[in-house]
Amino acid sequence: MTHTPHTGAPPTLPAIPSQPPAPAASAVPTAPGRATPPAPPPARRRTAFAEGVDQLRHAATTEPGRLRVIGAFLASLVVAFGAVTAWQTTDRAAAADAVLTSSQPLTSDAADIYRSLADANTAASSGFLAGGQESAATRERYERDIATAAAKLVNAAADAAPGSPSTETITELNRLLPEYKGLVERARTYNRQGYPVGGAYLRYANEKMQQEMLPAAQDLYTKENRRLRSDYADATPPPWPAIVLGLATLAALAWAQRRTYLRTHRVLNPGLVAATAAAGVVLLWLTAGHVLARSHLDASYDHGVRSLDVLHDARIASLKARGNENLTLVARGAETRKVGDETLDAYDHDFTRDMDALAEGLAHARRLADDDTGAQPVTAALGGMTEWRKRHAAARAQDENGNYQQALDMVIGAKGTTGECFDAVDESLARALEHEEAEFAAAAGAGRDALTGLPTGAAVLGVLGAAGAVLGIGRRLSEYR
Repeated sequence: MTHTPHTGAPPTLPAIPSQPPAPAASAVPTAPGRATPPAPPPARRRTAFAEGVDQLRHAATTEPGRLRVIGAFLASLVVAFGAVTAWQTTDRAAAADAVLTSSQPLTSDAADIYRSLADANTAASSGFLAGGQESAATRERYERDIATAAAKLVNAAADAAPGSPSTETITELNRLLPEYKGLVERARTYNRQGYPVGGAYLRYANEKMQQEMLPAAQDLYTKENRRLRSDYADATPPPWPAIVLGLATLAALAWAQRRTYLRTHRVLNPGLVAATAAAGVVLLWLTAGHVLARSHLDASYDHGVRSLDVLHDARIASLKARGNENLTLVARGAETRKVGDETLDAYDHDFTRDMDALAEGLAHARRLADDDTGAQPVTAALGGMTEWRKRHAAARAQDENGNYQQALDMVIGAKGTTGECFDAVDESLARALEHEEAEFAAAAGAGRDALTGLPTGAAVLGVLGAAGAVLGIGRRLSEYR
């Protein structure tokens, strides 16, 4: 056995660490079925917005920083006020212009289409009653009415929105108009030759007019009237967002000037005063312009559109009454209607109904007339209607007593006829419509003009006001440099 020599000194032992070294990651045993825990996520970077907010908060702790924040806020507020005012007044000005130049004229065109078709039907029946002695004036009136209806349909098609319900109605009327003309021409041809079938063709033409064409024209008028009311609804509501923002802008500018005064004892800051003046002018202009525009537009509706609607309805009722009066003699009792226990002539029954509608419409129009110029033609129409009813009753009495020729002379003769009364009523209603259309145009034009220049002026003054606010705050900032 070999022995290690003893030197007399104790052997040196390795140093014992205070904590055992952490094993390498690769050496850490993992229990079966357990995943290695993920490494902690890297620190999340702050967004530019968050850093900007911190910088803004830090800047606001000093007076120059607070002034910069106030200046930016005031400038933004003034610009926003000008922009909102320009936006809202642009919409209202466009709607007011549509009332004057688009929707109301198209509504009048729709009413004229109805009137022209109804009058053409009346002229056709009058010419038929005259037989071979149809006057040139009656023929010319029929042709003029057909041409007017065709021209108004072209105008309506140009003004209506593509693909709208109104466009579909106009297309339908353009299809029906040639069919109606063909039936009238056949009725006229057979009537000149003395064939009774001519009366059947005329009644068929009248049915097409009464059951298809006039309802379509009435539907067009109703749709365009609805569009007109929608334009009024867009043009007249108060611009509350712009008004509220304007008041808030003035309040903010007043607060900023008071703050400046308390810190500097200077009464006026030229820049802030200029910004306040610009905002005040915009708010005053906005308020006054809207009040004037709404007042004139309301007047154009109350004293124009409402009267026009009533007068159009009254004129249509008179035309329908005249057509039914003529057809009473054309049909000669061939068309009857059961009313209660009575069997009545269908066309004479409709005549009575139309005359009642005419009387009601004229009474309403008389109440709506706001001056003598407008009331005078309505009063004349009322007088003509009263005389018409008397002459019609006399003509019906002659027809029922077997005196057909006397009844015919009292309806379409040369003198003292119901046709004279109808012409007088129609002429009076035409004058009343002309007067009301002039009143509408004047009031609606004034309403539109009250907003002229306001959108552009508000935008320009908003920019100038914002520049004044920035310059006013900039003057205060220069005192810290």
